[in-house]
Amino acid sequence: MSSVAEKVAALRAAPLQVDRIKILADDKDFVFDFFNGTATKGAGGSTVGATAGNFPALVNNGLAMTLGWLGPCGMNTPHTHPRATEILYAINGTLTTGMIAENGARTVVNTLNAGQAQIFLQGSIHFQQNELCDPVMFIAALNSEDPGVESIAQRYFGLPADVVAASLGDVGVQEVTGIESMIPDNIALGRQECLDRCGIKRGDQPHAQLQPAASSTYSTWPASKTVAYSPSSTHYTRNVQSTGNVFGALAEDATTVASNGGISNGVLIALIAVVGAMALGYIVIGAFWLVGRRKQKKEQANRWYVRPEMAGRSLVPTEEKYDAPQ
Repeated sequence: MSSVAEKVAALRAAPLQVDRIKILADDKDFVFDFFNGTATKGAGGSTVGATAGNFPALVNNGLAMTLGWLGPCGMNTPHTHPRATEILYAINGTLTTGMIAENGARTVVNTLNAGQAQIFLQGSIHFQQNELCDPVMFIAALNSEDPGVESIAQRYFGLPADVVAASLGDVGVQEVTGIESMIPDNIALGRQECLDRCGIKRGDQPHAQLQPAASSTYSTWPASKTVAYSPSSTHYTRNVQSTGNVFGALAEDATTVASNGGISNGVLIALIAVVGAMALGYIVIGAFWLVGRRKQKKEQANRWYVRPEMAGRSLVPTEEKYDAPQ
């Protein structure tokens, strides 16, 4: 047959296993060469997977396999397999692994040494990190001929920017726009502590696996009622001017802190808020004092009166008695 796709289609249509064996006419059709397969590469290593898409002999056999090479501090970044459970075996070295199966489940973290394996549940978010300064290898078996892979970071920021912004607490469209172009390809360089320990600079990493960002306009309204989120729109302007400015001030680096004399922007904002609150308190206290003072003077004035014949002279207390006329 002329193509892998045609062979896969024929295998799926075959009613019996013996018919599928006839379609796989060459004995070498039952062999897959991981060392010469098409690799998924990143700055931290590579993986080669055998699935029904590139190894037709797997059709109707419910099995796939991946061989991974993790360079020093390389990380198989968080991902899921939507149609398969995985068991991963560490061939050499030491791997840190993590898994979250679903909402409400605890985070499972383990250290795998050579000769150990871990199961990763179907649909779970999981990762593997090489903790050594030397390359390591792993092999993973999956119980589906088409397990699928969804890389979390690479896919998430390909959603509409306003949807991502809202799901992150409405931090503002400006803060998330363009992030998808910064997510490194898998396999990526891993944790900074490992890189520092091994003397590796992170540097630039490839971004070919990024999910193209969807349009920033997202609405289920009729087209005539759809309002595009643009730099001139109310929503976008509010985000940029309010939440955008606040998060921009708090998202600082060491240079910003140094330029502020060792005080972070967050501390400066807190100090300004405290001083402002104190000033407002003094104003309120002063206002109460003035009102009380005016009330006191009014009450004191009501205790005095002026005799008609003494207009313009000293005031006389109300308790004073008139002398009888002589």
